[in-house]
Amino acid sequence: MALNLGAIGKKTAPIEFNYDEDMVILYALGIGSGTEELDYVYEKNLKVFPTFSSILCRPALVSLMMEANVNRSAVLHGEQEVTIYKAIPAKGKVFSSGVLSSVYDKGDMGAVLNMDIETSDEQNQLILKSKVVIVDRSAGNFGGDRGPKSPKYDPPHGSNPDFCGKHVVSRDQSALYRLSGDKNPLHIDPDFAKTKGFDQPILHGLCSFGFACRAILESVCENDPEKLKSLSVRFMGVVYPRDTLITKGWEIIKGTYNMQTMTQDGRLVLGNIRATIK
Repeated sequence: MALNLGAIGKKTAPIEFNYDEDMVILYALGIGSGTEELDYVYEKNLKVFPTFSSILCRPALVSLMMEANVNRSAVLHGEQEVTIYKAIPAKGKVFSSGVLSSVYDKGDMGAVLNMDIETSDEQNQLILKSKVVIVDRSAGNFGGDRGPKSPKYDPPHGSNPDFCGKHVVSRDQSALYRLSGDKNPLHIDPDFAKTKGFDQPILHGLCSFGFACRAILESVCENDPEKLKSLSVRFMGVVYPRDTLITKGWEIIKGTYNMQTMTQDGRLVLGNIRATIK
C-alpha cells in the first residue's frame, strides 16, 4: 500500500467533536485516576487531564491518516506531544484541524509521518496543539529523505531525579481505557495479542502517556492541570497489566523537566519525555 505523498502540507477542514463530563471522567479512570484525585473523577469542579488532548485530536488524526493512505494494520505510534494554551473545558464542542507536515523514508523500518493538529473552541480560540508521530512499517523505501535526527531529552548523567512518581497499572486498565475510543483488540483480546507476538494484551501507549502526565502533575504541579504547559513522549516499550510505572523527572532549567518512565523490572517504556510547567 503506497502512501499518498500528495497529502503533505494539506490542512484538513475543522472536524467537530462533542464531549461531556462523563467522557472526561471515564478518560481519567482509564489512565488510573480515582477518588484519591477527586477533582478529576467528580463532576463538581471537574478538572481535565491535559492528555485528554489525545481524545480531542483523534478525529483529525484519523482524517490525516486516511488522506495519506496509511496502512493502519502496520502502524506503530512513535511520539505524542501536547502544548496547552488554555484550560480544556470539562464539556463542550471543539474543532480540530491538522496537517501532514512531513514524511521521512526510514528504509526497511518504514515511513515516519509527522502530523500537527490544532484544537479550538466554539469561539475559535486555540485550546491546544498536538504533534503525533507514527511509523507505517509497510511504506518505507519510497526514495524519500531520511529526515533529521530528533532532539534528545536524556536525564543528566549521574544526577538524582527531582521527583519520582509510581503508579500501578490495574489488571483491567486497558478494558477501561479502550472505552475512550481506541478499541484495538490488541489491548483486550488474549488470542489476538498472541497473533501479534505478545503473551497477553498490552496497555495502550496513550494510556501510559496519561500515567506520565499524572506523575508530573502530582509531583510538581500540585495536581493543577493549568500549570502544565507542554508534555511530549516517545513510546519505547510495552506495558502489561499489573506493571508498576515509575516516572522520574530532572529539572534541566527552571520549569523544564526531562523524564523517563520505566517498569518495576527496569524496562524503559516512555523515553525522551520533556515537560514544561508554568
